[in-house]
Amino acid sequence: MTAGSKAARLAARRPAQGLRQERVMTDMPLTRIALPTGVELDVAIAGDPAHPPVILLHGFPESHRTWRGVIPDLARDHYVVAPDQRGFARSSKPEGVEAYAAEQILADLIALADHLGIDRFTLVGHDWGGAIAWMAALTRPDRVARLVIVNAPHPLLFQRALFDEPEQRKASQYITRFRDTGIDQGLVGAGLEKFLGSTFAHHVTHAIAGADKAAYLDEWSQPGAMTAMLNWYRASKVIVPAMGETPPRPAFLDAPFPPITQDTLVIWGMRDSALLPVLVDGLPPYVPQLTVEKIDAGHFVPWEKPEAVVAAMRRWDI
Repeated sequence: MTAGSKAARLAARRPAQGLRQERVMTDMPLTRIALPTGVELDVAIAGDPAHPPVILLHGFPESHRTWRGVIPDLARDHYVVAPDQRGFARSSKPEGVEAYAAEQILADLIALADHLGIDRFTLVGHDWGGAIAWMAALTRPDRVARLVIVNAPHPLLFQRALFDEPEQRKASQYITRFRDTGIDQGLVGAGLEKFLGSTFAHHVTHAIAGADKAAYLDEWSQPGAMTAMLNWYRASKVIVPAMGETPPRPAFLDAPFPPITQDTLVIWGMRDSALLPVLVDGLPPYVPQLTVEKIDAGHFVPWEKPEAVVAAMRRWDI
C-alpha cells in the first residue's frame, strides 16, 4: 500500500458505509484469460496492481458474482482477482470428470496468479472455492500468504464428520444425488428453474429474483455448464456413506494431519443447513493461527450478507 498518514490508511481499510445497492449488484467487466492448463477463464479484476493481491474463489453453483458485494470494498486497497472457475458460467468446460479433479483446479489458480504476475497472495474461498483454498494453503504455502475460508469445511474434518456425525452425513446426501449423471438431462429450461428453487434459493434467506435470477439462469444455461459444474462433485474423492451404512474407515481419518501454516480467517454462516456449524468446532488443532467469525446467515453468506463478510475481513486486517 502506498505511504500516507495513519488516519488515511485506516480510513481506506474501513468498510465503505452506505454502499448503494446498484454498486453492490452491478456486474463487473470480465477479462478472458487463456491459461497453460488448457482452459480459458473469465476473470473479474479490480483495484490497483500495486496493492496487495487477493484472489477470490467462488463455489457451486455460482461464479465471480458470489463476490459482487465484497469486491468494491476490497478493491479500494487491494488488487482483487475473482475468476469464473473452470466449468462455470462462460469459462472453459473441458470434457470428462477427470478434468475437474482438485489438482487440475489448483493448477488453474497458480497459472492465473502467474499470468497476472502475482507471487504471494491472500486466498479467499467459499464452498468449493474454499475446498480448493484449503488444498492450496496445504500444498502451496510458497504462494498462499494468508487464507480466508467462507463456509467450506477443512478436508479432514469434513470427511471425519461424514463418518462420525449422523446429522452432517444426512445433510451431505445431496452429494450422492449430484454424482448421479442421470440428473443432467433434466437440468435445462424449466428444470433449471426448479434447480434454482430447490438447491440454491432454498439455502438463502433473500428471494432470488429479477436480474439475479436471470444472471444465474443465463450462466447455468451455457452449453455443458450443469454437467461441468456437477463434475466437481463427481471428481471429488470425498466418501459420502449412505445413511445407516458402515463402510471401511479410511486410515487417514485417525492419523496425523499437517497443520495449516498460514494466518487463517474462517467466516461461517451459522444457519448453513448443508455444512453444519459442528465443522468449525474441531479446527484449532489443524489451524494454529485461527480466527473465527460467525455470521447469522445461511450457506451463501457472501450473497446474503456481504457487508458482514467485509467487516469480518477488515477486523482481521485484510
